Amino acid sequence: MLIAKLLFLNIWRNRTRSLLTLVGLVVSVLAFGLLSTVVKAWYAGAEAASQARLITRSSVSLIFPLPLSYGERIRGVDGVRAMTISRWFGGVYKDTRNFFPQFAVDPPSYFAIYPEYLLAQADRDRFYRDRRSAVVGRRLADQYGFRVGDMMTLKGQIFPGQWEFLIAGIYEGKDEKTDTGKMYFHWAYLNEEVKRRNLSREAESVGVFITLVDSPERAADVSLSIDGLFANSAKETLTETEQAFQLGFVAMTEAIVLAIRAVSFVVILIIMAVMANTMSMTARERTCEYATLKALGFSPGFVGRLIMGEALLVALVGGIVGIAITFPVASAFHAATGTLFKSFVVSPSITLMQLSAVLITGVVAGLWPAIKSSRIRIVEGLRAL
Repeated sequence: MLIAKLLFLNIWRNRTRSLLTLVGLVVSVLAFGLLSTVVKAWYAGAEAASQARLITRSSVSLIFPLPLSYGERIRGVDGVRAMTISRWFGGVYKDTRNFFPQFAVDPPSYFAIYPEYLLAQADRDRFYRDRRSAVVGRRLADQYGFRVGDMMTLKGQIFPGQWEFLIAGIYEGKDEKTDTGKMYFHWAYLNEEVKRRNLSREAESVGVFITLVDSPERAADVSLSIDGLFANSAKETLTETEQAFQLGFVAMTEAIVLAIRAVSFVVILIIMAVMANTMSMTARERTCEYATLKALGFSPGFVGRLIMGEALLVALVGGIVGIAITFPVASAFHAATGTLFKSFVVSPSITLMQLSAVLITGVVAGLWPAIKSSRIRIVEGLRAL
């Protein structure tokens, strides 16, 4: 009880210094948590991807479509349990800043392979029945105010012209990792319009084929079998697991991710150095007091615990406030970035990392001043007066 009282009194003896140190800790812990969440969110798509789903695309580049006729041959490969198609649309909603993914799919087969997309039966029936309809994710609906029954117009970039869609439903995610920031509509509608608008080079083609295999263990064999079907053809394919496909996009920005991760740790190192300097100044100013305590009979260990306790208390107060602020700031950041991240959640592991960083900072900042002050001779300490 005595030590606790002394700790709180000592912290507020120099209020300006203590407040500035606490603010620095709060900002550092917040920045560390936010940057760590950004890195985690970057990999969220790959982490949520299934090893039992395979993506077949053009071996040259994803931008080159594949003939729809490939689908029947892929469906006949041993180990393929189900198959569906997908085509990137790339439209703009009102303004070029309003970016969100849009895909033309075959709804029944697509939603059968992706059971994590939860759609009410009434919405599902409405979507399947009307070729001009579309479904959007919950996050997308909340961001742009989409409602069931609304008409939405997209300006095509890959497919020129104005494209109108009736929002037939809003899908939910099975869990927090499920991406609810996408829009899906009928590939049949896209194909019909492409023919009608004389975009013949884009007709009867898809972006990727998505297959569901019997078991993840057979993914490699099935991938080789699918690519073998189209070897030496005009449009060869590359098949990989959905996770590898997602990691391919992450790899394009790997340097940025590494830089963000490095900055998050540099922030902690900086505040660790600042706090260590603060505790050293504090201990040096109280040299006479610590010598007096030892002269009164208090042990060197008591003096050391007093300094170490003060460092840990300051670190914990600033750290806990920083951790608490991380959650609302992360929510605001997610709302501001729109559909950039599939999932942006401060996970328990990140909170644990923040707390660990805070404790390490407190220990590092208080260790040397505590050792030095506990070893000071009484005569030398009183002479500092």
